[in-house]
Amino acid sequence: MKGNVVDLAVGIVIGGAFGKIVSSFVGDILMPPIGLLLGKVDFANLFISLSGKSFSSLQEAKAAGAPTLNYGLFFSTILDFVIVAFAVFLMIKQINRLKREEAPAPAVPATKECSFCFSMIPLKAMRCPQCTSELKA
Repeated sequence: MKGNVVDLAVGIVIGGAFGKIVSSFVGDILMPPIGLLLGKVDFANLFISLSGKSFSSLQEAKAAGAPTLNYGLFFSTILDFVIVAFAVFLMIKQINRLKREEAPAPAVPATKECSFCFSMIPLKAMRCPQCTSELKA
């Protein structure tokens, strides 16, 4: 699973296409029913005009050159991000599940216990470095 430039390029292209699909899903499929449930609200036209004038739509405000806070579009963008982040989370979780290594075999102990002072010493030791007792092979 070593990465290289081609894999990265393919990931970027697929990610960009996936982002467009999610944006379309949110803007065209998900937000209209949410707007209907909230009282026939069009999130694309939720804005606050900072000029003090009243406009009936965001396009009209932009055509007049009025500064606006587009909180409806911001909410849609946040929803886009949450969906993309959740999809990436699920994808990474699956990749990590596939990459899991098998548990290592139990290691052979490299030390033993001195029968005189009970300190840990190397297996091949003939004399304990703690108590200097001679050990049997």
